[in-house]
Amino acid sequence: ETEAAFVEGVDVYAFETLVQVGEFLQCELEKQPVCKKDISSCIKQERSDYDFKFVKGQFVAKRALEIAASGGHNVLMIGPPGAGKTLLARCIPSILPDLTVDEALETTKIHSVAGMLSEESGIVLKRPFRSPHHTATMIALAGGGAQARPGEISLSHNGVLFLDELLEYPRHTLEILRQPLEDNMITISRAARNVEYPASFMLVASMNPCPCGYYGSETTECKCTPAQIAKYMAKLSGPLLDRIDIHLEVDSVTYDELSQRGDAEPSHAIKERINKARGTQLRRYGNTSRAGSGVYCNAKISNQSVKEHCALDSTGEAIIKQAFDNLKLSARSYMRILKVARTIADLDDSQSIQPIHIAEAIQYRSLDRKYWQ
Repeated sequence: ETEAAFVEGVDVYAFETLVQVGEFLQCELEKQPVCKKDISSCIKQERSDYDFKFVKGQFVAKRALEIAASGGHNVLMIGPPGAGKTLLARCIPSILPDLTVDEALETTKIHSVAGMLSEESGIVLKRPFRSPHHTATMIALAGGGAQARPGEISLSHNGVLFLDELLEYPRHTLEILRQPLEDNMITISRAARNVEYPASFMLVASMNPCPCGYYGSETTECKCTPAQIAKYMAKLSGPLLDRIDIHLEVDSVTYDELSQRGDAEPSHAIKERINKARGTQLRRYGNTSRAGSGVYCNAKISNQSVKEHCALDSTGEAIIKQAFDNLKLSARSYMRILKVARTIADLDDSQSIQPIHIAEAIQYRSLDRKYWQ
């Protein structure tokens, strides 16, 4: 009944039994339609237990996560144990942009199919944040079973899928992320049926750079051999890494940073900038659709839209050409750099992508040459 209250255009009646339905149709039972609710007035972002004001230091990481949340970009955080990767990820819900009405309806449909809607609200009121354990099976992530129900990937639609300790997941399990990261949907094929579920999510993953965890650290010496590091990093395939927009190195904070008095910038201040940037994107793309779902952010636009909305001047072209040659980037990486640069420009309230924007976006794509060379 609570879910039906948001259906527009028709009167909805709620009954407990089929007998009551028959009596109502025969005018033997009087029943009032379910009271309608306005979706836009119900959507809200609940306060999170985690807030960026409690995160000391990590200025580069917080800047990168602000960009990621603004444009819906995928993020991979690499760093030693205790650097704060998990804490940073847990703070992301506190800065996610507000749900639009269309996004709320799309997300609600998936959670309804999965039988996970709250009986009290009847609609998803905040962006999902799913964090499956690394022992999760392929079916748990992708969905399936006898009823072909959605898995964690689809339940993260319009929200965040957080994979902590990424390389602890079996490689064959991680590979199922490749289709949804590219197509924003996932197909579940069973003997009796084929089902397609929306899967437009923001992937946030964290991992150590080597078995001991300290390769590349500025504070602790790594004890792993080059062969051990190469074997460890090979658990993450190149095609999957290529689909992650922002590669972020997170090092341990210093004592001086930890001992600073006062709080850092609070999440609500960061979220104000993100909401403004996301509003710019919504106005830019309007009712553009892809794979049956609306485009709400820069990360999900098509390659054709990239040519239209991510044009560079001659200086910007020279910068990205040099990076393309030196870093040996793929065509997919090139497109993702342009999308990240477009988001950085939106945060700066800039109509066009400036050289400084493209230069910052390139910085977030250079770590794969350090760890996966």
